[in-house]
Amino acid sequence: MEQGSGEYFVRIGVGSPPTSQYMVVDSGSDIVWVQCKPCSQCYPQSDPLFDPTISASFSGVSCSSAACDRLAAETSSTSNDSDRCRYEVSYGDGSYTKGTLALETLTFHESAVVHDVAIGCGHSNKGMFVGAAGLLGLGGGSMSFVGQLGGQAGGAFSYCLVSRRSGSGSGSGTLEFGRGAMPVGATWIPLVRNPRAPSFYYVGLSGLGVGGVRVPVPEDLFRLTELGDGGVVMDTGTAVTRLPGPAYAALRDAFVAQAGDLPRTGSGVSIFDTCYNLNGFVSVRVPTVSFYFSEGPVLTLPANNFLIPVDDGGTFCLAFAASASRLSIIGNVQQQGIQISFDGANGFAGFGPNVC
Repeated sequence: MEQGSGEYFVRIGVGSPPTSQYMVVDSGSDIVWVQCKPCSQCYPQSDPLFDPTISASFSGVSCSSAACDRLAAETSSTSNDSDRCRYEVSYGDGSYTKGTLALETLTFHESAVVHDVAIGCGHSNKGMFVGAAGLLGLGGGSMSFVGQLGGQAGGAFSYCLVSRRSGSGSGSGTLEFGRGAMPVGATWIPLVRNPRAPSFYYVGLSGLGVGGVRVPVPEDLFRLTELGDGGVVMDTGTAVTRLPGPAYAALRDAFVAQAGDLPRTGSGVSIFDTCYNLNGFVSVRVPTVSFYFSEGPVLTLPANNFLIPVDDGGTFCLAFAASASRLSIIGNVQQQGIQISFDGANGFAGFGPNVC
């Protein structure tokens, strides 16, 4: 959905009877949570706040429970005098949610009901979530929704993020759980394990390409170190792909050189420093951008996935940015329109064969 936040949402029924809520699809975090009444600090959302007092299936979790122990191992949780399990999660952009842990029933697509899902009931929340009631964590940890499904899903899920260019309301993506969702005909690459960040889906990236030509970037820039630094994460909760500074500069310079006939704008827009004025153009030819993976496959992106409109005046920008650290993140702009699958139990990520 187009809410201006760069996020993708799913519609989920929370509680009994189910209260429909828009939740951010986030493969880069583990906790499932919604904003809850009473709320000491809440950001604006599209739906009414979830009220746990009117849900017959809402059940608070004590500090001594196994769910609270798992939460403590994966995040920071504290207890208070009432013996309720409390949680606190902060995100890379400064957003956060704080509240109590509970067991609740979630309803998907009106008919698929999952009982006793550990969710955060957020009483103090701040962030860039724009309209969403909360977040559906799909990371690799045991507290994510995929982790809590356990054997029912086998750590497997597949999604297709509808392209932004299809316009809001004219198309929808898909999100499917379980081994049956693993597509036949996909190109598979191994996931890379990082014991220091088990929630993240790391992949082995060896290089970048522009116009079918490999960009001169050392593979070490993308390598995950023994200390758990660097590496490349695929994340639906990040919009724009971030690359280490030297890798981004090499990609940008190669793109600018090959797109020499396109009229550049005099300045960047927001986090983008490479923008073009395409006002009046019916169509343009642009060089391709590709990801080269360590095991051999090459993922070449459609133009919509790297040159995106940033206003109504025909300004398009190269949708990559430099990372403040060695960590690279492949964001949802680059993933849109491509069927992407994670087989967590067997340690593989897949691309295709379907488009959305």
